[in-house]
Parts: sequence; structure tokens; C-alpha cells
Amino acid sequence: MDVKTLCLGVLTLGDASGYEIRKQFEEGPFAHFFQASYGSIYPSLGRLLDEGLVSVTEHAQDGKPDKKVYKLMPAGRARFTEALGDLPAPDSFRSEFLVYLFFAELMPEGQLEKVFDAYHKHFQDMADVIEGLRFDRVPPGRMFVRRMGHTFYKTMADYMKQHREELIAESEPDDRVARAAE
Repeated sequence: MDVKTLCLGVLTLGDASGYEIRKQFEEGPFAHFFQASYGSIYPSLGRLLDEGLVSVTEHAQDGKPDKKVYKLMPAGRARFTEALGDLPAPDSFRSEFLVYLFFAELMPEGQLEKVFDAYHKHFQDMADVIEGLRFDRVPPGRMFVRRMGHTFYKTMADYMKQHREELIAESEPDDRVARAAE
């Protein structure tokens, strides 16, 4: 799903500025499964406005540029609903963390533990955030996504905790590299 369509989806939740839409991808309900930058959100909102799928109202702010608040138009809701009729593309998983782990034996001394512990904390923190969300009056699809996200992060954190020492011990720098250099 492209960012333009995602912006329509976010606006089904209520009127929002570009900044508020971005927050949905940083801290809101989309934070654990989709990313969108200002560099993709604002051009998308401009195209949606040009296509008549959203409207915009400018609100004056003291000492700041006017705040643009976008509202989903009926045609925008129809376009988003239509997009949900397509099958989603297969997920692609991208993780710098896994790249680092792939080359664990080449890391400088102490770096593996530092990287590993930071990611373990991230997974545990995300599980805790989702666990701390209110669950009353949440539509079934959103509840499913929350529970799935919590399961993912909690499972990752638990797996990492169980296998940390094993990975660290098995990833000692390869002496063969040092011997070959002699």
C-alpha cells in the first residue's frame, strides 16, 4: 500500500495535520508495522488534495506558520475502501539488526552485546507499550493488530533473552583471521 492510500486510511480515524499523520507512524497505531516520512506524507497529501479526495483548512498559529488540517472527503473514503478490496502485497522484512547479527563474529569486542541489548530493550519496550494501551471499545481489526504486534515483540524479546549468552559465546571473533594475517 502506498503512502497516499495510507494517508487516506489515517484520515478515516479523524481530521489531522501532516504532523499528526506522521505521529501515527512514529507513536500511534501504525508504529510497529509501517513507516512513512514527512518527505512522503506531504507530497501525498498534496496529490490527494489535487484529486479532491481530501480537503484542507488552515488554522492560524501565533508565531508559527498556519496549521493545515486535512479532512477526508466522501470520494477519499470510497477510494480507501476500494483499495482495501485489493489483496495486499507480500510483506517484506527489513532489519539492520539482523544484518549486524549475521556478521556478529566480525564486530569489534563488546559491540555485539551493545547492539543485542539495545534491540532486546526495544522489543521489550514495544511489547510493554502495546500492553499498556487501552483495550476498551477497540474495533476487532485493530484489536487483532494490537495483539499480533504484542505477540511479535514479546516473542522476540523472550527469544533474545533465552539465547543471548549462546549467541555471544558462539560469536567470538574468528582467530583464523588473526592467524592468517601473521
